[in-house]
Amino acid sequence: MPVATVGLCVVEDEKTGRVMASCVTPVVSEMSVRTDTPRVKIHRKNILRLMIAEHPESCVVCSKGNRCQLRQLAAQLGIGETHLYPMPNYKTLEQANPFIIRDLSKCVLCGKCIRADHELVVVGAIDYNLRGFKSRPSTIHDRGLEHSSCTFCGTCLSMCPTGALSPNNPGYTATPERESFSICGFCGVGCGLAMGYTNSRIVEVNPANRPDTVNRATLCVRGHFAHDFLNTHERLLQPMIRQHTGSDENTMAPASWDAAIDVVAGRLLEIKSKNGSQSVAFLGSSKCTNEENYLFQKIARALLKTNNVDNGSYLSGRHVINLLEKRTNGLSRLSPLDWLEKAQAVFVLGADPGHSTPVVSYYLKRASKKGVPLVVADSIRTDLAAFSSAWLDVSTQSDFEGSYIELLNGLAALLYEKKAHDAHYIKQFTEGFKQYSDDLSTLDREQVSLATGIDVGVLNATAELLKGKKIAFVIGSGILQQRFGMQTMEAVINLSLMTGSLGSEGAGIHILAKENNQVGAQDMGAVPDALPGRQPLYNDSDRNRWEQFWQTEISPQSGLNMIQMIEAAEKGNLKGLYILGENPLRSLPQPDRVRKALAKLDFIVVQDILNTETVQIADVVLPGAAFSEKGGSFTNMEGRIQSFDPVVPPPGDAHPDWEILGSLAAKLGDPNQYASLGHIRDEIRIRVPMYKALDRHNHTAWVAVGDHRQSDKDTKKTKTMVSFSPVVPGDIDIGDELSTTDYPFTAIMVSVRYHCGSGTRTGCSDRILKLGLRGEIELSPQDGETLSIRDGDTVRVVSSSGAIKRQVRFNKRLRQGTISIPLAFNGNDAMNLLAMTQPDMPDSPGWKTCRVKLEKI
Repeated sequence: MPVATVGLCVVEDEKTGRVMASCVTPVVSEMSVRTDTPRVKIHRKNILRLMIAEHPESCVVCSKGNRCQLRQLAAQLGIGETHLYPMPNYKTLEQANPFIIRDLSKCVLCGKCIRADHELVVVGAIDYNLRGFKSRPSTIHDRGLEHSSCTFCGTCLSMCPTGALSPNNPGYTATPERESFSICGFCGVGCGLAMGYTNSRIVEVNPANRPDTVNRATLCVRGHFAHDFLNTHERLLQPMIRQHTGSDENTMAPASWDAAIDVVAGRLLEIKSKNGSQSVAFLGSSKCTNEENYLFQKIARALLKTNNVDNGSYLSGRHVINLLEKRTNGLSRLSPLDWLEKAQAVFVLGADPGHSTPVVSYYLKRASKKGVPLVVADSIRTDLAAFSSAWLDVSTQSDFEGSYIELLNGLAALLYEKKAHDAHYIKQFTEGFKQYSDDLSTLDREQVSLATGIDVGVLNATAELLKGKKIAFVIGSGILQQRFGMQTMEAVINLSLMTGSLGSEGAGIHILAKENNQVGAQDMGAVPDALPGRQPLYNDSDRNRWEQFWQTEISPQSGLNMIQMIEAAEKGNLKGLYILGENPLRSLPQPDRVRKALAKLDFIVVQDILNTETVQIADVVLPGAAFSEKGGSFTNMEGRIQSFDPVVPPPGDAHPDWEILGSLAAKLGDPNQYASLGHIRDEIRIRVPMYKALDRHNHTAWVAVGDHRQSDKDTKKTKTMVSFSPVVPGDIDIGDELSTTDYPFTAIMVSVRYHCGSGTRTGCSDRILKLGLRGEIELSPQDGETLSIRDGDTVRVVSSSGAIKRQVRFNKRLRQGTISIPLAFNGNDAMNLLAMTQPDMPDSPGWKTCRVKLEKI
């Protein structure tokens, strides 16, 4: 949309001689304009002189420095002095929040911040306020950003051409010496970053603003401001070995790298020799690079002869994602976020991307503004509800997790009744539709309404919205981590097949990844049941190929997953554990139980960048490098492989993780010498077909999964046939449930945009900590009145697994009987409330909700 603000875009009409603003002048037939005539230059100079006359003379101390576009334009037009009377327009300096300083005395009213807010991130926190000389970008009622709907994504700051908006960075206020490209290490979107650094220290982060990045000109609050954790005093700077003195007291002592690697290799081999290869396990990282995860699992399988390998993505519903992968033959692996804005319809299920993966929410809100029908189903009214064409509240039932299944089946039945299924697609690419359609015919819409708590008219209107459209499904933790996640995913797949959405550009199934490389870690084989390239261990031909390459034998039996490792440690069967870039004492349920289990191990080695809770119980600590301090590649939720180089060197005596693993592999007897990152990358490219596009030169590639799009040109030999699954009712019996009398509330674990995962890294960000968030639990005012609890009171939240203390905040959006508990606060104590069960087991209650009671303190 054209917006006329500054007026520097003036051009001259060659025929009429009229000088006009090019941004708002319609093009007409045979129009000819001149962009650099004397008259145009005079107008531009005059406009610029007036702007500079109003601008404060503070360039020497301004953090924008030579990046100021006002200064750059003045230099280009040869303006040294304005020869005008100064027109001071002083405004109060605003720096109440820890992220953005607003000095609107330097504002040139270009409107870029407002357009970024309205058109890119679609929040609407700021707009023009007042008129004439007093005009300024402002929040409603001219309150501070911290009291508005601003999410502190920082996009306005990156767009600002002057120093009117600057980062609140007490440690460094000047322009960075240099700037380099990297990939964000927080969530699974994989945003491109421009990281500014001075004296080998990251001092500023902005969006890369490159067309080949997923975020382009946007970021979220974590990506823009929370990277100050890289400079925290909690960084690990040198290898440490625990000194056992024979008494209860033992200390960690600094060690050389050679000594530390010798101890790690020697102890792992000793434990294996004494207790067998199943007595050691390797917990890899969904935050480390593809190259590091590949090398990590190779050490486990080829050198220690164990499949006991897992990574942190186990916590994010990997069993549900595996089901999707298996059922669709990988058709959902490539899902560019660009497609959301081109979709015919979008269906968001159990997802709150505004907090978990904010850049995804920008895509969804922009799609809604363009007229794409947006259907949102959730147990909590999220920010997306305001942009939705249909908001489906599934929280009305006490057992609402099963309501998703009933909802999806009910909508499928309505679409089938309306003959809105894609008969051509179904015939060409699916099997089993007859049985599925027969099952749908037995569903009663009144029963579906009763089971979901959603009015029949709303269900019918939603079906009308989706009728005849291919749908882009967006799936979040409300599906992936709940107890009926697999059954719900089956219903999603069925609906996507019925509407011809799976494998279609602009449609398909988008899985929101909470960790930056949880996709890549699984691709690289850092899982207990698959080899690199997602090749299952039970497949003899795949396994034999890797055995020949690694010159070793690989067991076809799956190893221990993350939870099974803890259970094996409890029983005394697991003796040694190597943890790479994970913090299970903070991320797993029942942390006290986890601590006791790990205390039974004979040997723990932790390789990390921060002094975490898990580091503090290790026998050997190996200091690794953050993403900005090493090279490598991450694979994001789209299937986009993004390579990056180091921006700054690691602090102290820390080393890049792939170097540490390469040294350990050599000490354990690996004949390959991984002298460079390129060596590992070449091995991956050659041995893992889906990563054949990964090379040393291109920053961006895509996972190769064949032609992901279903086409009529496919032959019987090349087309991918996907089967419908039987309709499963939502009232699934999974055994005895806790009494609603003893535990009357359903607690929902929710993400907060200021933290990532368990909060290990964002909890070390000074800016995030200065915001002063307390992680209050939220409940409805009605429940507060019933329990005689007031806003701000402290309560004890008790489940069958544990208890926590938090303050209370009322939320009118929540229904009675439901409370929300933010994750990552107070050492991520919310995990005390969850049972440490394997989420893929039939009797597991899942990791998204639990039954609780509240006790006023």
